[in-house]
Amino acid sequence: MSTCFRISNRFRQCFLPALVCTIALLVPSTLLADPATEALLKGAECEGDYPGHLQGVCVDDEGSIFWSFTTQLVKTDAAGHISKKIPVASHHGDLCYSEGRIYVAVNLGKFNDPKGNADSWVYVYDAKSLDLIAKHETQEAFHGAGGIGVRDGHFYVVGGLPDGIQENYVYEYDADFNFQKKHVIDSKWTMLGIQTATFHDGFWWFGCYGKTTPLLKTDADFQMIGRYSFACSLGIVGVAPDRFLIATGPRSDAGRHRGTLFLAKSDKEKGLVPVAQE
Repeated sequence: MSTCFRISNRFRQCFLPALVCTIALLVPSTLLADPATEALLKGAECEGDYPGHLQGVCVDDEGSIFWSFTTQLVKTDAAGHISKKIPVASHHGDLCYSEGRIYVAVNLGKFNDPKGNADSWVYVYDAKSLDLIAKHETQEAFHGAGGIGVRDGHFYVVGGLPDGIQENYVYEYDADFNFQKKHVIDSKWTMLGIQTATFHDGFWWFGCYGKTTPLLKTDADFQMIGRYSFACSLGIVGVAPDRFLIATGPRSDAGRHRGTLFLAKSDKEKGLVPVAQE
């Protein structure tokens, strides 16, 4: 369930001054380049409700938000108003953005099966139209592809983890989805593995299910920095220096699934904290 975000020149022009202005805890609205960017940093609520729960979010260079609702892929503006949505195969998981395309971790088999009866793929969509461009097998994700992140043109797939295994796995692919390496994270067991992934501010951030809502933070080489209790298994994406959008998935009165985003920042003790608590 990520998301990744490549900061455009326009975003750099907006947020680098904010990094220098340490007197401000929140990103001042006076530094924002346009209403779409300002709305993005205020969070969002996706229009509509959906039969499947939210699996992940990502953001493109224009501030559009992409939401994966298991069987629906939705594109909205920065305020959450729908511009495009399409039905997709179950189960579409976490997603990331790179170079005008949306990459979604997809499992068509048995997720989290100890015998490896998953069927792992990455589906690629055009970010403007949501047209399906390509499908790449990622069968190395033995227990099922559930999440994806991008760093320096390489893609990193995460997914299921059967009970009792005391480490998580990240599967690295090049830009053409040729398998490169299986990375090991000394994370201890997490329920159903890792759901969301994003690389931001020089670190990997991984959201996991479970009663303690584990958040894993590693360095660029997947060495553990910390394990925290912070719920981001439905979506996490970096949008500015030390600023993240975190997804939640409330239910409608009819029991259908919705999606919202709130702003968070890093914290040495807690991993991430909502900006609203400052």
